[in-house]
Amino acid sequence: MYHPAGLDLELQTALEELEAGRWLGMRNLLARTGARWGLRTARTQVLAAVAARSTVIQEWEAEESGSVDATVMRARVEVERALWGHRNQLPGVWQVAQDARAACETAARCAPADPVPWVCLLALAQLDERQMLEENRDRAPERMLPPGPWGLLWQAHQRDRGNREAFHRMLQFLYVRAGGSRAEAIDFGRWAVSWAPAGSALLTLPLHTYAESYGYRRRRGEDLLGRGEWAADHVLHDITRALDGWFDHPVTPLVERSVLDLSHLAHALWAAHQYADAARVFTAMGPYATRLPWWYVSDDPGRWQEEFVRARTQCLSYARNHPPSA
Repeated sequence: MYHPAGLDLELQTALEELEAGRWLGMRNLLARTGARWGLRTARTQVLAAVAARSTVIQEWEAEESGSVDATVMRARVEVERALWGHRNQLPGVWQVAQDARAACETAARCAPADPVPWVCLLALAQLDERQMLEENRDRAPERMLPPGPWGLLWQAHQRDRGNREAFHRMLQFLYVRAGGSRAEAIDFGRWAVSWAPAGSALLTLPLHTYAESYGYRRRRGEDLLGRGEWAADHVLHDITRALDGWFDHPVTPLVERSVLDLSHLAHALWAAHQYADAARVFTAMGPYATRLPWWYVSDDPGRWQEEFVRARTQCLSYARNHPPSA
């Protein structure tokens, strides 16, 4: 099944209430989350995607004027609406983005220790493809990397070291940056893992870039080597590092790990013919699936679910028939 909350059952419950137009479950969930910044970032992102379709945040603010969590969620929702407008090429989206930027700045003042407002500003950076705003032209920390919103990334990183969404938002910016290339995104992923500590979700970042690059080249009709390129030495190195450093030695409970990251790791292991290890990751995912990276690699992207099920079945069957030796 697909569920935006993934393994986070508390978030699933809050989303059900939010879908029904009730904000109390969201308020209580964020209060319980507290300063677990990585979890807070993930939860506010998913909540905002649902809340943006209603007036529930305005109702919360009206009932609890001055609530810091409500102010942060207001920024989240405004950013979600700006991104949606941009994707759908709606008129007036630049003004919507400016209003979202103002909401983020207000949230940053109200919650100075919270990385979420800075993550929101990073999300807005992808709307500035030509880097017209000065904050999106900062010099990179490494010469091989291009100018971009590095100051915003640093602000989020200071508050939550290796914040998963912050680095993925930076990755999205590199994909849409005018004059950029997918090689920049791959270089960014390699740079991030070069210093990422054990247990960091950033260790899966290169796997996202490899899958996206593969899908992009496949859509262009390039002659690819099928799954062969996943067995290249440098790719295998990154796969092994993600498996050992993030999956086998987590610093957060499994419930707090992204199903999307698990899905990319499972795919990479399967594509590299590491079926037993892939089976462990598929098992950790439980009944959940994600569209990516399977949409990138399927012969028919509209039937990505079949590719996922085929890979999952193959790996689980292999693990049953090849139990680990004593």
